[in-house]
Amino acid sequence: MARNEENRGRGRRRDRDEEQQDEIVDKLVHINRVAKTVKGGRNFQFAALVVAGDQKGRVGFGQGKAREVPEAIRKATEEAKKNLVRVPLREGRTLHHDSPGRHGAGKVVLRAAPPGTGVIAGGPMRAVLETLGVQDVVAKSTGTSNPYNMIRATFDALKHQKSPRSIAAKRGLKVGDLVNRRNDGASAPEALEG
Repeated sequence: MARNEENRGRGRRRDRDEEQQDEIVDKLVHINRVAKTVKGGRNFQFAALVVAGDQKGRVGFGQGKAREVPEAIRKATEEAKKNLVRVPLREGRTLHHDSPGRHGAGKVVLRAAPPGTGVIAGGPMRAVLETLGVQDVVAKSTGTSNPYNMIRATFDALKHQKSPRSIAAKRGLKVGDLVNRRNDGASAPEALEG
């Protein structure tokens, strides 16, 4: 009897996992063909870079290599789904604050934007922000155009995003106190000088 209940629980858990997997959207960012010269000629392999997210604040990326393109994409998608990270969003549509990101020669800046702005970002950054579920953001890449480093730099910028709730919890304040201090200008540089 206990075994039947245990199996039923596993079935429910599997159903929940499948539902979460169905909600996840993935985007192919880049495919690279790599040739290795051997005695008999050349061996070709394909490397795929995929970004996956639930469009509700979770996003991840993965890489896959294989002899065939579909297999490389499948491997990259699986890795992306395993490596999802949660990013706090303001009102579910934009970032809480501006943040720079860097990885190697990849440098990016992500800026929060007012409603109606849309996603102003190029290439790999756009794929990351769309799968994350951001609707209003301005992003600029000032470094390399290598998609691997651009995506890692974007994830570095997203990693530094903090919500008012988490900062209030760290400081032992209420969220209302923190937001009121910001609105009344108590922490503005002009108020501190005068």
